[in-house]
Amino acid sequence: MPRPDARAGRGAPENRTPDRFNLPTREADGDWLDAREELDDGLPPLRTTVTIEHPRTIISRNQSPDVGFDRSINPYRGCEHGCIYCFARPTHAFHDLSPGLDFESRLFAKPDAAKLLRAELAKRNYAVRPIALGTNTDPYQPIEGRWRITRSILEVLLECRHPFTITTKSDRVLMDLDILREAALDRLCFVALSVTSLTPAIARTLEPRAPAPGKRLAAVKALREAGIPAWVSIAPVVPAITDHELEHIVEAAAEHKALGCFYLPVRLPYEVAPLFRAWLDEHYPDRAAKVMAIINSMRGGRDNDPNFFSRMRGQGPWAALLKARFERAIRKHGLNRERHKLRTDLFQPPEGAQGRLF
Repeated sequence: MPRPDARAGRGAPENRTPDRFNLPTREADGDWLDAREELDDGLPPLRTTVTIEHPRTIISRNQSPDVGFDRSINPYRGCEHGCIYCFARPTHAFHDLSPGLDFESRLFAKPDAAKLLRAELAKRNYAVRPIALGTNTDPYQPIEGRWRITRSILEVLLECRHPFTITTKSDRVLMDLDILREAALDRLCFVALSVTSLTPAIARTLEPRAPAPGKRLAAVKALREAGIPAWVSIAPVVPAITDHELEHIVEAAAEHKALGCFYLPVRLPYEVAPLFRAWLDEHYPDRAAKVMAIINSMRGGRDNDPNFFSRMRGQGPWAALLKARFERAIRKHGLNRERHKLRTDLFQPPEGAQGRLF
C-alpha cells in the first residue's frame, strides 16, 4: 500500500496518531499529499524541531522486577536516531503526537535537568542507587551535540560521586570521556554501546540516523583503553533480519575489548507493532510474514508479551535457540567474566546543600 508519510532517511514509514487516551486518530490525507508531490516534485525534507520542556522532577522511578535499576534520567523526549523498533515510541502518544515520524522529528529537551538533579540529590532522605541514562531515549542523540544536557547531568553526578550507567547507540559518548574516565577511577560508571547489526544496509533501515556500527565498536575500544567498563548491547535481535549476526557481533565486541555482551529479542509494545509491520512491508516485503511469525512464536502468539521476565527473553523453541547460541558465543570469546559493581558509599550531597553540613 502507498505510504504518503514515508521520508528518505527516517525510520517510521507512517505518522498516524493512535486513538488512545480518547484522542482522535489522525493520518495523512493521501490524495492531498499525492497532489502536492506532483506539484513540488517530491515531499520536502522533514526538519527536526526541539521544544523546551520544564519538568518538576528529573529522576524517574520504576519497580519492575526484571529491570536492573530503579531510577533513570531522560534528558530528551523523542529520539532522532529513528530506530523503528524503539519501545519508547508510544510515549509520544501521551502528547497527542505520533509515535511514528513525530517521535523522531518533534523532540523535547530538558535544559533544567542538572538543576533539578541537584535539588533531588540534596534531599535529606535521598537513598543512593545507580542512575541509568539511556533507558528510554538516547542521551547522545544528535541534538546532544548542541544542548549538552547529558554532560551537565554527568557533571553533577561526578561532583557528588554518584554512580550511573549509560546506554547509547552513539560514539558521541566519547565527548564526555574526561568525566567518564574520572568516574571510572572510583568505580562509579558503566557504559553499554548498542550494536544490532554489522551490515551497513541493515543498520541504515533499522536505525537511520544512528552512527554506523563500526563507529560504535570503535567507541567501545576507546572507552576500554581509557579504563572505562564498556559492554556491547545486542538489542534488539530481529529474527530473520539480524539474528544471523549474533555470533559475529559477539566476536566483534571481543575484538574491541568489550568486557561482555547482553542481548534482547525485539519487543513491539502498543503502537510499535503496527509501525514495525509497516516498516517490514516497506523494506522487507519478501520476509515480512516470516519475521512476524517468529516474533509471535516468542511472544505467546501475540505481537508483544508484556509479562515481566518473559518479555526480556521470549519463550518457545526460537527463544531457547537464541539463548543457546548467545551463551556458546560468549564462552568461545571469553566474555561476561567480570561483573562490575558500582560503588554507592562515596556519595556526597551537592555542594552547599544543607545535608552536607551533617
